[in-house]
Amino acid sequence: MTNTALSLPQIRKLIQRQNVFDQFVVLALLAAALSSVIVTAGILYILISESVSFFSQVPLGEFFNLVDPKWTPLFDDKNFAIITLISSTLVTTGVSVAIGIPMGTIIAIYLSEFATEQVREWVKPILELLAGVPSVVFGYFALQTVTPFMQRIVLGVQMFFAPGRDEFDYYQLPGFNMLSAGIVMGISIIPLISSISEDAMRAVPKQMREGSFAVGATRLQTSFNVVLPAAISGIIASYILGISRSLGQTMIVAVAAGTQPIYTWNPLDGAATISTFIVEVAKGDIEHGSLEYNTIFVAGLALVAMTLAMNLLGHYLSKRVREVY
Repeated sequence: MTNTALSLPQIRKLIQRQNVFDQFVVLALLAAALSSVIVTAGILYILISESVSFFSQVPLGEFFNLVDPKWTPLFDDKNFAIITLISSTLVTTGVSVAIGIPMGTIIAIYLSEFATEQVREWVKPILELLAGVPSVVFGYFALQTVTPFMQRIVLGVQMFFAPGRDEFDYYQLPGFNMLSAGIVMGISIIPLISSISEDAMRAVPKQMREGSFAVGATRLQTSFNVVLPAAISGIIASYILGISRSLGQTMIVAVAAGTQPIYTWNPLDGAATISTFIVEVAKGDIEHGSLEYNTIFVAGLALVAMTLAMNLLGHYLSKRVREVY
């Protein structure tokens, strides 16, 4: 029988090699973590540095003008009230959130607590397929399918409550409107919200469910009173990601909501969002470094600030909810 025991110097050498490998792995993981911070810092540096040039020519009072808000940096009569773009961005995001969050949460609860394994195997791939549909396809779906449907709905409601008029005397929903764009944006974020929320709910320990059942709670009561509060951190994270995606959505609103920067809070109107304006300017022939060109960096900075505010709000709500439960 051969002696395979290692000598003390060999053991020390192996330990040293393992320590070197562990240190290399730690450094690699640290570099990967810092890369996201560096990229974020680089993005903020570009936006802020270009915005400084913009604000050297445009006063803050005009940028935050709420009395007569107009955004016309590409016209001879230049106006720079950013609230014009913020209003339409918030309207489309609000409509999408009203659609996406309830539907995504309901789907997640069903898949996690009620669906059989066979049903889950069918539904999950369909949701993932929906998540992979390009946003421009969603945009044309909103323009060609949802908008005509909503036009008939709006006309039908008016005819029901005020019959007897000629069809053309009723309000006609415009072909480009924020309502249709927001609805389709809500549909597009359903897979994101439902998938992350379901993963969070399935991560809840089985013992918590069994304890709820042991005291006589039904499956529905267990889902809403035990599982949902226990998974609230992951669920709120899915909401934040969904809202952030809606805020930065470009092609759906560019195709279905219109490209005219109009100050309005009415979802039935058409208006350009922040991301739509950035696309319109970036694809044009505006001279780099000009005041008109720098507006895209200011608009991008405003969009980043809105996204950051949503993330901070979500973090605060998640912390408060955890304290309650």
